[in-house]
Amino acid sequence: MFDGRFRAGVDRVTKPVATALLRTRLTPDHFTAFGLLLALPTAWAIATGRLGLGLGLLIGTAVPDLLDGALAKASGRSSVRGAFFDSVCDRVSDTLVLGAMAWYLMDTHRGHIALLPVAALGVSLLVSYERAKAEALGFSAKGGIMERAERIIVLCACLAFSYFMIPLLWVLFGLTGFTAVQRFVKVWRQANAAGQRPPPVERRIFVRRPGYETPAMAARWKAWRESNGWVPRSERYTSGTHRSSASLRWQERRQTRMARLAEQRSEAGYEAPLRRRPGARRP
Repeated sequence: MFDGRFRAGVDRVTKPVATALLRTRLTPDHFTAFGLLLALPTAWAIATGRLGLGLGLLIGTAVPDLLDGALAKASGRSSVRGAFFDSVCDRVSDTLVLGAMAWYLMDTHRGHIALLPVAALGVSLLVSYERAKAEALGFSAKGGIMERAERIIVLCACLAFSYFMIPLLWVLFGLTGFTAVQRFVKVWRQANAAGQRPPPVERRIFVRRPGYETPAMAARWKAWRESNGWVPRSERYTSGTHRSSASLRWQERRQTRMARLAEQRSEAGYEAPLRRRPGARRP
């Protein structure tokens, strides 16, 4: 929802800031790593009950998350590696913050209510996984009523109004689960519309079967046979002879061996011709 309605306005605000940051030697990875490091004291402040300090630090972690993408676009350094690094850092930050909230509720409330932030964390990770898996399969899973920007806003409200923390966490859990269902239905419809099936597993063919190979395979097979002296059947009979190219090559090799053997016999002193008498047997 945030990307669809407010992303353009936020980009207009962050673009001049990113242009000014180009003069420095900072890279988008520096901002991403700084946001991850800032999540550590944020989790500590929330877990120890310093909710006001945790609120300020949580807002501070959101600022580098906005600037790293804007700086990557302004500097032309957008890459798959940077997107992967940013996504992993976002998941780690969410885990630290919601885990710290579970720790805080464990100290201040009785019962199993401390598991509520853990459940919200699991559903948010499911939302992120659905988008990653859909994009890996060639589909789009963006959108939803509760993406990461909305989750950060709800978490800030939980820290600002601690008396309403549990109801807001229930809202976070419910809307995030609804977003997971939204994305699942969206990808399911895209898959049905495309009618795509898993690509067939490529198999190596060791036995040549007529009519089974593709034209490219047939061309490679023919090139291999011609490189090894194979001659088409229509061209095997030349100059009135009825010998195939294989028999001619065998005859040439036999004559070469006989000539080499005759030369060796002459060098050794044998003057008799290298031939057998009719009916003679080998010793």
